[in-house]
Amino acid sequence: MNSRVSRGSDTRPTPLRDLRVVEISDRIAGSYCGKLLVDAGAQVRKIEPPQGDWLRRYSATCAPVPDGATSPFFSYLNAGKRSLTVAEGSGRLEAELAGADVIIVTAGRARAARLGVDPQRLLAESPRAVLVTISDFGWTGPYAERAASEFTLQAWAGSPGFRGDPSGPPISIGGDLGEYMGGVYAAFGALAVRRRVERGGPGEHLDLSMLEAMTAMQSSEWLHSALLRVPPVRRTLEVPSIEPAKDGYVGITMVTGQQWLDFCAMVECPQLEEIEQLRFQIGRWEYRDLIRDQIRPWLAERTVAEIVELGQLFRLPIAALGNGSTIRGMEYATERGVFVGNPAGFHQPRPPWLMSACAPAPPGRTPALGDADHESPWRRNEVEREPASPRAPLDGLRIVDLTAFWAGPAATHLLAAFGADVIKVESIQRPDGIRYSGAMRTDVDDWWEYGWVFQAMNTNKRSVTLDLGSDEGRRLFLGLAAGADVVIENFSPRVMDQFGLTADVLLRANPKLVVARMPAFGLDGPWRDRVGFAPTMEQIAGLAWVTGLPEAPPVVPRGPCDPLAGVHAAFAVLAALQFAERTGKGQLVELPMLETVLNATAIQSIESEVFGRTLGRRGNRGHPDSTQNLYRCAGEDDWIAVTVRDDEQWRALVDLMGGPAWCDESLATVAGRRDRADDIDRHLAEWFAGQALDAAVERLAASGIPAAPVVSPSLVTDNRQLRDRGFFETLQHPSSGAALYPCPPFAKLAGQDRWLLRPPPRLGEHNEEILRDRCGVTDEELTSLAAAGVIGTRPKGL
Repeated sequence: MNSRVSRGSDTRPTPLRDLRVVEISDRIAGSYCGKLLVDAGAQVRKIEPPQGDWLRRYSATCAPVPDGATSPFFSYLNAGKRSLTVAEGSGRLEAELAGADVIIVTAGRARAARLGVDPQRLLAESPRAVLVTISDFGWTGPYAERAASEFTLQAWAGSPGFRGDPSGPPISIGGDLGEYMGGVYAAFGALAVRRRVERGGPGEHLDLSMLEAMTAMQSSEWLHSALLRVPPVRRTLEVPSIEPAKDGYVGITMVTGQQWLDFCAMVECPQLEEIEQLRFQIGRWEYRDLIRDQIRPWLAERTVAEIVELGQLFRLPIAALGNGSTIRGMEYATERGVFVGNPAGFHQPRPPWLMSACAPAPPGRTPALGDADHESPWRRNEVEREPASPRAPLDGLRIVDLTAFWAGPAATHLLAAFGADVIKVESIQRPDGIRYSGAMRTDVDDWWEYGWVFQAMNTNKRSVTLDLGSDEGRRLFLGLAAGADVVIENFSPRVMDQFGLTADVLLRANPKLVVARMPAFGLDGPWRDRVGFAPTMEQIAGLAWVTGLPEAPPVVPRGPCDPLAGVHAAFAVLAALQFAERTGKGQLVELPMLETVLNATAIQSIESEVFGRTLGRRGNRGHPDSTQNLYRCAGEDDWIAVTVRDDEQWRALVDLMGGPAWCDESLATVAGRRDRADDIDRHLAEWFAGQALDAAVERLAASGIPAAPVVSPSLVTDNRQLRDRGFFETLQHPSSGAALYPCPPFAKLAGQDRWLLRPPPRLGEHNEEILRDRCGVTDEELTSLAAAGVIGTRPKGL
């Protein structure tokens, strides 16, 4: 069986088939959800208002889109879809919804009602339909109808609250990253429930909250505070991070203590190795001036290319920074053929998954407004029998999980929450590094059980330890794989090769298996053996380039691309499973993290190619057509995030401030405010300086203006909306006690009491039950395996 991933144009089938999707979206998240489904082979009908989706005219660089033309960004998100212009509440809309398998709607409850979308009625008439609604706060909770923006949701989620030098403002992530996270969560949820429907189960209304999706992009810092008994995290910057070299900026990332020691050796600063606190990123901020003084002369003498090359010799995650004008030309992209042609006349990144038996649909043409108006609605699927009682959407799915750190476990965390049986495989020789890479408890014996990211991302899983370097460990692992539906790992490619557990070997043991591999830079190509973490991808793919203050170096977003890659992987696994169940054929699925991030930053390279403009850093300003920033309030280091998107919101803000004289008629329009942005910023800063933070947030919210406090990610558990929606659930861990754990960013499913059914596992906690049940191991054999170090419950050497 050939399990190699094929590339280029071919005649392989798409993983999805005959899936009919209706998309009603006025934001990036909904359009990106539809794009992901189109790429995998779904048919998508996009319903637009008579004037068209506003994204048809959108340019992030404010480049003019010619009259009668469509923006290239719209073409990227909507290639291959069909467009219908349907009046709100019309009979045609009802017919389209009735014939769809999946419906994507970006609207809160009130707006959905105006559109004519009623989940209760829809599911009564089409009980196997899957309706996914995407809204800022979800359909329930005290903030459900509040106005919001990507910027204010980031603030509520704790993102800018831990990013930036304390002597300056907090810093938000540039590039609308949260919209892509919401979009891929929606696409995953649609396929997960669709899997249940295809087994005779009922459809569902999946109520997705963008606030929860963005909160899931933080590294569960509230658990950091609780488990390690430390104060709430405050904003800092990584040290070192993005540093000046001889000819530009170089991105440096160090996650483990060993990487820090290797970096000190590389930059010839042995004196820094002696300070034990510096082995943890969290301990370096206090020594930032010392570190920078020591390393910068060495960096200044070398070019970015020289530093990157040397970093690879030391196996360190070091990279050149990318931006819109350089991304397409980088060696990785050209040699792996990452960018493909869009019929609209530009290049875009291919979908961030490659399969050995399937291919994505090639980019189709951009739909003209209303180009499918003359087509008949899809025929309603007649229900032959009543759907069975609801069960977890992924009930019965068996997954063997070799992933580590954050991105891979984020994929299986989501799959497990939706009902999959996930067995996490570690070894006592090499436990998951995220158990202790950030900091550790020194007052407990089992300190490796207190890693906060590990705990957050491994709920609902069971743990087995197997030394894959041993014959017995590999034999038992192959036994687990033979009875599984999915094996997923995110090691560097050479690791599974060294174990002799390649996709070919696994597929011989189980021809229906989906083998998902999540390397940083792909299974082949010029960067195959490079080391990379999410911050590395954020540096290379342009996300860091658009994050930070205009006059300062770029800033690393701090890892949100880990869960972004994880949810994309979970989506691709479900798509591949649908193909496996349709055909009986398993396959290799390759999910390079870099290519996921390139899809989320695609607008940068597209606008550079089409308009000749390179997106840069705007601090917290956002798009030039909005009045937006962080403003300091009256309290100590209290900041408020505010977005004014249109004239109505501007008038509301002026009224709230009492109509000050500086708010003259020249500011009544978007164009007028754009021309005087600096002047407006200065006046707003003066006004907010006299306002109490919480009161100001509530007054703006009551006036329909997106506003949020900038909070530490350690304190998001105090958020009334998140608590009311049940985003946090309490579990009792046998070592660390009771704590709050994150859930998927959806309201509870019908008939569901909770998402999380078991706490994160202790190392090797389920060795006996798993190896007995799945591999037939006897008590005597278990004793022998433990004595030989093939299994165990304590890291070797401790």
